[in-house]
Amino acid sequence: MRDRLWYGVFLCGLAPFLWLVFLVVSDGLGANPIERITHFTGDWQLNLLLTTLAMTPLRRLTRKNVFIRFRRMLGLFAFFYVCLHFSTWLVLDQFFDWDDIVRDIAKRPFITVGFTAFLLLIPMAVTSTKKMVQRLGPYWRKLHSCIYVIGTLGIIHYLWLVKADKLVPIIYGSIFVLLLVLRLPVPQWLKDLPPLLPQTGNQPG
Repeated sequence: MRDRLWYGVFLCGLAPFLWLVFLVVSDGLGANPIERITHFTGDWQLNLLLTTLAMTPLRRLTRKNVFIRFRRMLGLFAFFYVCLHFSTWLVLDQFFDWDDIVRDIAKRPFITVGFTAFLLLIPMAVTSTKKMVQRLGPYWRKLHSCIYVIGTLGIIHYLWLVKADKLVPIIYGSIFVLLLVLRLPVPQWLKDLPPLLPQTGNQPG
């Protein structure tokens, strides 16, 4: 049976959706509810994508494997919010007007890169099960390395969407770059440095 920590992380991933539902039923979305839902789901997709990418650096920095347990769940939550983000645009904004949808994807660059990122996320979500990991073997890791392309496209999508204040997408982009740097191999000279914190345990007498 899964422990409380697993359920706690699950509830943290679900909490933004529950809050969004509350805003919808309480008429708390403001004057432009479609825009609010679009931005809300897009922000949380990026939040969870970056959190997913942070699991490996956290394991390396802490030498604790507990973080890897939540990587797949966080990635699926990121996919869930990007589906909500895309569905909001498709249904509430475009009303299934396929001519306008195709025109927007072809002519508006920020939609083009966002739609491309969404398409790349689909095979990653489909192959996230343990059976698919075993079935694909070494190809699974190659497929899921697309997460770096998806993250880049997501940041570009946000950056091109914002017309004036670009501070928030720049912050997202800076965090994304930092997480990529932290995934690079650790140089040997850095491994040889003494620990910053004293070792615990019994010392020889």
